Amino acid sequence: MAETKFPNPHHAEIIPGTEGWERMYPYNYQFTSEDPERKDYEEKMFWFYDGLHYPEPMYPFDIIWDEAWFLGLSQFNSRIFIVPPALGVDHRIHNGYIYITPLPVADPSDIPKRAELFMKRAGYYYSNWDRLHDQWEGKMRDVIAQVTKLQIPTLPEIEDESVVTEGLGTSTGYALLKAYDKLIDLGILTWQYHFEFLNLGYAAYVVFVDFCQKAFPDIPLQKITQMVGGIDVIIYRPDEELKKLAKLAIELGVEDIALKGNETEVFEGMKASENGKKWLDAFNGAREPWFYVSTGTGWYHHDRCWNDDLDIPLSAMGIYIEKIKKGENIDRPTKSIVEERERLATEYRALLITDEDKQAFDQLLGTARTVFPYVENHLFYVEHWFHSIFWNKVREVGKILVDYKFIEDVEDVWYLKRSEIKDALWDVVTSWATGSKPRGPLVWPKEVAWRKGVMDKFREWTPPDGMGTMPETITEPFTIVLWGITSESMSQWAKLKAISENDLTKIIGFPGSPGIAEGIVRVCRSVKDVGQLKEGEILVAPTTSPSWASAFQKIKAAITDVGGVMCHAAIVCREYGLPAIVGTGSATSRLKTGQRIRIDGSKGEIDIIG
Repeated sequence: MAETKFPNPHHAEIIPGTEGWERMYPYNYQFTSEDPERKDYEEKMFWFYDGLHYPEPMYPFDIIWDEAWFLGLSQFNSRIFIVPPALGVDHRIHNGYIYITPLPVADPSDIPKRAELFMKRAGYYYSNWDRLHDQWEGKMRDVIAQVTKLQIPTLPEIEDESVVTEGLGTSTGYALLKAYDKLIDLGILTWQYHFEFLNLGYAAYVVFVDFCQKAFPDIPLQKITQMVGGIDVIIYRPDEELKKLAKLAIELGVEDIALKGNETEVFEGMKASENGKKWLDAFNGAREPWFYVSTGTGWYHHDRCWNDDLDIPLSAMGIYIEKIKKGENIDRPTKSIVEERERLATEYRALLITDEDKQAFDQLLGTARTVFPYVENHLFYVEHWFHSIFWNKVREVGKILVDYKFIEDVEDVWYLKRSEIKDALWDVVTSWATGSKPRGPLVWPKEVAWRKGVMDKFREWTPPDGMGTMPETITEPFTIVLWGITSESMSQWAKLKAISENDLTKIIGFPGSPGIAEGIVRVCRSVKDVGQLKEGEILVAPTTSPSWASAFQKIKAAITDVGGVMCHAAIVCREYGLPAIVGTGSATSRLKTGQRIRIDGSKGEIDIIG
């Protein structure tokens, strides 16, 4: 394989007009050559662009979730469960884009000792999975309830007399500072819970994969994933609620009103009849909590949820109504997926010779199936339900900064780091307390204007796929199954970028879901583009999220820029029985809407045929 060269992180391109961009982000995220030891470390490691989570540059505030998983994933790997071959995942940022590198255990002789600890600690969780998972769900519902009830107080001209008569001893200014601290703490706490089970979910799958690949050397990775498929998870519930509402609209004879797709017209139309009111009751009943599903991944503040814009779920539901009226089945083919799952498991188990191997196969497969739902379920609780409420609470903080002329618009709040917001709030409350003018209006409007310009330049820039020194082989299991990052995929990404548009006839990606399909490309860069999808097209996207669910009713197949066999797009395509190729690197920029292509989801090959 030809050597693939990546930029030295200390010589990486600086975009003219963005000098000083580093102050927008935490100082520990910077590549730096000021210390020889750190410089040597950064140049020897391989840093890959985390396009799976961040298809666009980071807003200064939004980096909070990257900081949270920087800590969360790493601590459970290295300090709590002690994953045998892997430590944490280190993070850097360049020109607004996140780069990460998994840290392997440097001394192989440490792995047996780590494995002993892992078996004891992880084994406890695997043995008590259901009880601990129920406990986890209770913790998540509690933290969501806390953020929902959290009040962001506004500052009164004069405090209520009860502050005196009840001897409260504190002010609304203090309450505001405390509320902001509580809001941030709840966010970090949620991400502590996020990783309590996640690494173990992936680890169980990875151990099963390792067993299968050793026992059946020629087994395709997809066959292994299919043996763990066909399991119901709550992340499908928002979409299932839309299907139920579509069926109910037809049953009540109000489908024509529902098809208007506009919140105002649908609601007004439904209120005019008893059956319409029944449908509205069902619709509003589904909103809590299932409409707290983000229109994106939930990682960016602008990924608003369905409850913020009801036109989105109404439009998606319209797709289901039209399909039902045509006599088409809108349900996932779960029965056939389960049948295939059991057939594969039975056939491969029969190839094992010893009872010991068969027992190990049964145990590992059983564990993988038990823990698998969490791999998708946590998405709804954290990235969707919690994040959707959290973002809107931060907007309430932004409104206070607007009122005091620190920023011009509530949406400008995202251009401040969370620590800068805390400093700004101190400026607000101390000026409120003293009756003096705050300094913030002299500082933040012009700083935000500059940062907006920097972000615009970042968006126009194409980040390199990686920086630093690529290892001969990439073996860290999570990197492979979630991001689709392997030595081969990095090489393919580099080759793809080197081919001119006229010479491009084939793209190689990661096999995500088996099957062959031929059709017309539809490039969708966000969920807002899904409405343009036509029946039978092949979806090409940077990545997908649960809000894209209705798209899978229309498409023949899916292709993504980033992701491995355990990414969301691959999992959902396997559940729908659709071919998928993930981790192509840059399919969204190399393929064009209207092109005809043929994809083989088992091989990861895309042929451009017209």
